[in-house]
Amino acid sequence: MLSNLATRDVETLLHPYTNLSTHRHTGPLVLERGEGVHVYDTEGRSYIEGMSGLWCTALGYSNAELVEAARVQMGRLPFTHLFSGRSHDPGIELAETLKELMPVPTSKIFFTSSGSEANDTQVKLTWYYNNALGRPQKKKIIARQKGYHGVTVASASMTGLTANHADWDLPLPGFLHVACPHFYRGAEPGETEEAYSARLAADLEQTILREGPETVAAFIAEPVMGAGGAIVPPRGYFAAIQAVLTKYEVRMIADEVICGFGRLGTWFGSEALGIRPDSISFAKALTSAYMPLGGVSIDEPLYEAMIGQSEKLGTFGHGTTYSGHPVAAAVALKAIEIYRRDRVIEGAAEKAPHFQRRLAALAQHDIVGEAGGIGLIGGLEIVADKASKRQYEPKAGVAARCVAFAQAEGLIVRALTGDRVALCPPLIISPDEIDALFDRLGRALDRTRDWIRAEGLEAMPS
Repeated sequence: MLSNLATRDVETLLHPYTNLSTHRHTGPLVLERGEGVHVYDTEGRSYIEGMSGLWCTALGYSNAELVEAARVQMGRLPFTHLFSGRSHDPGIELAETLKELMPVPTSKIFFTSSGSEANDTQVKLTWYYNNALGRPQKKKIIARQKGYHGVTVASASMTGLTANHADWDLPLPGFLHVACPHFYRGAEPGETEEAYSARLAADLEQTILREGPETVAAFIAEPVMGAGGAIVPPRGYFAAIQAVLTKYEVRMIADEVICGFGRLGTWFGSEALGIRPDSISFAKALTSAYMPLGGVSIDEPLYEAMIGQSEKLGTFGHGTTYSGHPVAAAVALKAIEIYRRDRVIEGAAEKAPHFQRRLAALAQHDIVGEAGGIGLIGGLEIVADKASKRQYEPKAGVAARCVAFAQAEGLIVRALTGDRVALCPPLIISPDEIDALFDRLGRALDRTRDWIRAEGLEAMPS
C-alpha cells in the first residue's frame, strides 16, 4: 500500500531512468533532508548516500556555507543573463578561477546548466570550428561503447548505452562508437593491460581510416566511465589513444562531468590519468550539485575561430537563459573556496587507498567477479560464475536486487548495465563512514546471494 505522498508522486511525476511500469506499484523513495553523507526519508530512516546523489554532492548535504552563498546572491542579484555582452561579478570571478584550475591551456570558459548541455555544446563548437577552418567534411564524433555523455539529442548520440538509443531514433548520423576499455570484459586470455590498450588504439585508428581522417573531428571520453559501469581504463590507454588522435588532427574532449573537482584525488581526472585534452566538459561537483551549473573550457585556437565566425555572421549564436546563472556561480565559487581551504581534494586522495582496499576485498565474495576503481569511485560486477565470468540473464535484475537490499541496509548505491553496482560517496566521507558503507554493502551482497539461491536463478549460456 503506497503512502499518500507516494501515490501523489506516481500520479504526477515522470521519473528519469526508471522502469515506469514497475514504479506504479513500488512507488518512490521520498527523501526529505540530508546532513553530511547521510540522507533521511519521510519515515525518518537514515541512509549513507553512497552515490553522492548522482555522482555530484561532493561536499555532502546541508553545507551551511553553500546555502548562505546562495542566500546572499539571491538578495543581491537573483538573476541576470550573459547574452548581448551583459555580465555579473560571480560569473567573471568564476571564469577566472576555472581558467586557473584547468589542467590544459584555456582561453575562455563557456557556462551551461548541466553536463548534457556542456557536451551538446562540445558537438556544436566542434562543427562550428571546422566550418570556420574551411573543413566542412570534418564533422564526425567518435565516442565509446558504454560511455555516458548526456541525454540531449547530440549528447545522447555520443552516449554508448542501449537504453539511450533504443526507440529514440539515436544515434544521429555522424556519431561513431569504438570499444569500451573494460579490461575485465574485453581483454583476451593472457593479454596485458598495455597490450589491450594498444589493441584498442589500433582499432580506433582503423575506424578513423575507414571513415576517412578528413571526416573525423573529435573523440570524447570520460577519464573513468560513470554510468557505463564505473570502469577504470587499462594502463597506457589514454597515451595510446592520444597518439592516434594527434596523428589525424582529431580533437580530444575530456568529459569531466563526474571526475572533475576531486573525484580521483586530483582537481580533474585528466590529471590523474595523464590525459591532454583540447577541451574539458564539467558540471556536477562544481557546485556540489547545490545549484545546476556546467561548462566547457575553450582553447585559444577554438576561440580565435569563433571570433572570425562572429565577425562573419554578426553574432555567436549559442547559449541558454540560465548559462552562468549568478546564484549558481556564487555557489560554485564558495564550493571551490571550501575545496581549497579544507583540503577536500587532498583528503580524498588520502582516503582513497582505504576506500579501494575495502572495495577490492569484495572481489572475494561468492557472486562478485570484479571490484575496483580509483580515488573515491568504484564499481563491482555480479557474476554467476567467477571462473568463466558468466552473467545472469538481464531480466533477472540481479544488480537491481542488490541495490534494493543495500537500501534496506541503509545504503544508497546504483545498479548499472551488465549487473554492475557503482559507488561514488561524497568526498567528505570519513574513514569510519567508509567502513560503514562497505559493511552495509557486504551484507547486501550476502542477501543477494541468498536470494539468488532461493530463486534458483540460472546463468546465461556461455
